[in-house]
Amino acid sequence: MKFKVLVVATALMAVSLSAKETELKTQQADKQLHQLFETISDYRASLDPIGATSRGDKTARGKLADASSEYHQQVRNKLAAFRQQLNEIPKGNLSKQDQVSYQMMLRDLNIQISDVDFKTYEMPLNSEYGFHAGMTGFVNRLSFKNVEDYENYLQLLTQIPKVFEQNITNMKAGMARGFTVPKAVLAGYSDGIKAYIQEDPSKSLWYRPFNSLPDSISEKRAKKLKAKAKKVIKEKVTKAYQEYLKFFEKDYYPNTKKTIAATDYPDGKAFYKAQIKRYTTLDLTPEAIHEIGWKEVKRIRAEMEQVIKDTGFKGSFAEFLHFLRTDPQFYAKTPEELLKEAAYISKKMDHKLPKFFGKLPRQPYGVVPVAPEIAPKYTTGRYSGAPIDSDRAGEYWVNTYALDKRPLYNLEALSLHEAVPGHHLQTALAQELTNLPKFRQNTYISAFGEGWGLYSERLGLEAGFYTDPYSNFGRLTYEMWRAMRLVVDTGMHAMGMGRDEAIKLMEENTALSKHNVRTEIDRYISWPGQALSYKLGEIKIRELRVKAEQELAENFDLRKFHDAVLGQGSVPLSVLEEQIHDFIDAEKRAIKK
Repeated sequence: MKFKVLVVATALMAVSLSAKETELKTQQADKQLHQLFETISDYRASLDPIGATSRGDKTARGKLADASSEYHQQVRNKLAAFRQQLNEIPKGNLSKQDQVSYQMMLRDLNIQISDVDFKTYEMPLNSEYGFHAGMTGFVNRLSFKNVEDYENYLQLLTQIPKVFEQNITNMKAGMARGFTVPKAVLAGYSDGIKAYIQEDPSKSLWYRPFNSLPDSISEKRAKKLKAKAKKVIKEKVTKAYQEYLKFFEKDYYPNTKKTIAATDYPDGKAFYKAQIKRYTTLDLTPEAIHEIGWKEVKRIRAEMEQVIKDTGFKGSFAEFLHFLRTDPQFYAKTPEELLKEAAYISKKMDHKLPKFFGKLPRQPYGVVPVAPEIAPKYTTGRYSGAPIDSDRAGEYWVNTYALDKRPLYNLEALSLHEAVPGHHLQTALAQELTNLPKFRQNTYISAFGEGWGLYSERLGLEAGFYTDPYSNFGRLTYEMWRAMRLVVDTGMHAMGMGRDEAIKLMEENTALSKHNVRTEIDRYISWPGQALSYKLGEIKIRELRVKAEQELAENFDLRKFHDAVLGQGSVPLSVLEEQIHDFIDAEKRAIKK
């Protein structure tokens, strides 16, 4: 008997020692991983001197990020070294949460390395944006409190010509190997460059910080700063934009790619496959995605037809779309009216949030117009976040350009997607997840984020929105828009579909204005793969909700489900699936207690 007791005791001791040894290995691996995360985060921060300056790093002041191909290769080599260090960490010894963080960091590094390998820096523009517009961002990101701040800012402006030269050199290299934005989407693009060129430097947006110098700066010093600013803007900034405009119109635009398919680029099939994986996080072929798209289109079209019947409209589907696109009752008369309506919808949803979420963020948001410089080629609306410790709020951008192309019946769906419970709620909550590595607080995975945005549009039905049949049709046309993206993105980039055919399909199946349709199709052409993320992400979230509802039955709590979806920040869809399975299991255990 004593022998048996001794054996059992010895066995228990061995198990205890084994458990302690395992725990020690986990602690060591977790510590090693987090140290590497910090090193990588510090390095990434150094790649953005404007961001570093705004965070108080004095060594970064007066600097702009290098855009040369040599620099991109240096960054690639450094990232590859980090990837090697990551691979050397024993993943099996990590805690479950850190295994997820490990996967996400590895994914991030692979994407960044892949971008350099495909030389995506040789195409620093798309149909609606470009590096020239990006050069305006630091005007709002920097603080202007003393003379030193203004001098550092002027130093930044003197570097703009160098950054333009580097980007133009990269674009020429892209032209030489057939890696350019397709010509079909660049008509009128030069207007977006001209918008930044002002003959009078005092009217330039780069001069804005000098319109309100702090009182601590003497009048004499202020006069000198203003004179210097006008000189730098005229001789450096404006000249750089003028030379870029000349290059774009005489060299780049005439020699851009004549076809639209991403698979026509050098190593195009691999490039498009990489973009699909990047934005959807899924291993799906273009053909499989195309088929999913048509299936969704058929389902949504049937719902749209029913709504038309409910309105009592007498006419065909095409006639109903024409009615929506042309009747003045569906359009705001002034930019202020559109902004006020968007703000009202957003505030109305704010009031509903506690019914659907257990945890809400502390960061607020505002409703602002899209900047006029980019509005003509910009999408209908977008969310722009702010750092959690910023002195500004998140922003829901509403495009007030061409009001007769911005229908009010779409505005509820747009607002729920871009503001709350969509991107603002999701992004602001992620930044408060201090239990996660910092890089995960600011990670944005398109399939998760855009999937959540589209899911949020549908959530409006449960929140009492879309009571007007036209607004409900607007919701459905937005869902159809995202389903059509699966069809036209894969169609244009991998299956021989032409731009005109894609436009026709979108016009025939959605109530989007024709202006919006063309803007969107051009966006998909110049940003392959990204548009696929919305519908595929939403399908996964809805699928997981159905699973949770079925398995938890009367114990299902929608607030807890939403908190579980958003509780780990933006994650790949496979990770989200594991996350919700864990949530279901935890809820079941709680029920049994």
